Amino acid sequence: MTNNQYPIPDTQQILESPLAPKQTRLEELWELFRQNRLAIVGLVIFLFFLITAIIGVILTSGQDPVFDPAMIRLQEKLLPPFTRPNIETLQPAEIPTLGIYLLGTDDLGRDVFSRMLQGAWVSLTVGFVAVGISVLVGIFMGGIAGYFGQGHLRYDQIIISCVLITGGILLALGTTYTGVGLLVAGHIYIFFSIFSRKILARRTLPKWFNLLHRGAISIDTIIMRAVDIMLCFPTFFLILTVVALLPASMYNIMIVIGLTSWMGTTRFVRAEFLSLREQDFVTAAKALGVGHFRIIFRHMMPNAIAPVLVSSTIGIAMAILTEAGLSFLGFGVPPPPRHLGEYPFRWKAFYL
Repeated sequence: MTNNQYPIPDTQQILESPLAPKQTRLEELWELFRQNRLAIVGLVIFLFFLITAIIGVILTSGQDPVFDPAMIRLQEKLLPPFTRPNIETLQPAEIPTLGIYLLGTDDLGRDVFSRMLQGAWVSLTVGFVAVGISVLVGIFMGGIAGYFGQGHLRYDQIIISCVLITGGILLALGTTYTGVGLLVAGHIYIFFSIFSRKILARRTLPKWFNLLHRGAISIDTIIMRAVDIMLCFPTFFLILTVVALLPASMYNIMIVIGLTSWMGTTRFVRAEFLSLREQDFVTAAKALGVGHFRIIFRHMMPNAIAPVLVSSTIGIAMAILTEAGLSFLGFGVPPPPRHLGEYPFRWKAFYL
């Protein structure tokens, strides 16, 4: 045997070649996802509900929908599931599309199956948007508390924040001149404080000025006390109170539910950030001069997002149940105004 038949491989080429095929983050995520059978089952169930909701919107929308959820048949009210309609007492337009009431009828004779098709998209929209708002607020608040929590707010910052908030409230209540004056004064002080250290760096400052620039309270303490205050209120009754004061709208309900359910996400993110900021990879990133924004969203957030995703999946179900409870009490998503004349007077009040 000669060396030509069995060539000696280049050692340098072997060392420089990658040991494993390169994969993107999405490819790695998909490979991990495929190995979890429960996750695959959950994805199939979610896609089933999503497709059902999309089909429901298509079949129940328009001037002449395939399934009309607003069609009232008083002679066919409170029928059990799988009941055939009495064709002799119904007009041709009132006969259900499938020729049978799959889920029965309600107290006004409306087809429950058609109404469920129409409400599926509303429930999914409220659940996902409300949880999306709460997750965004929770990640922002928890990230600040966990990463910048040891920093302190100065007395002047607290005073100016109170002045700006008071000015905004007075402006919203109609006290224009006082509100605008407080807002202008607050912004003037903000610009002054930005350039004051450079201008007054070499001068002896009075004691009251130094006192205003002392640390008063840590950022972590403020955020966590705000979380504790929010947790003291019964969430559903707080949502019910706010929704009762606002116009009936699906968007208002989504925003209110999202802004009253961010506390759990904040705690999860804060706890993860407190443990991650002491890890070696964060210390190495700081030593390399990486900015805070990149450290938080590039290095720390992907490692802290797992418990947030778990809690958000449970939060979607809770948001849907909250919206259903509000609708049961008459404060939920109002019905579409296409057949407004066919609804009782209590529904008409939302559109007057």
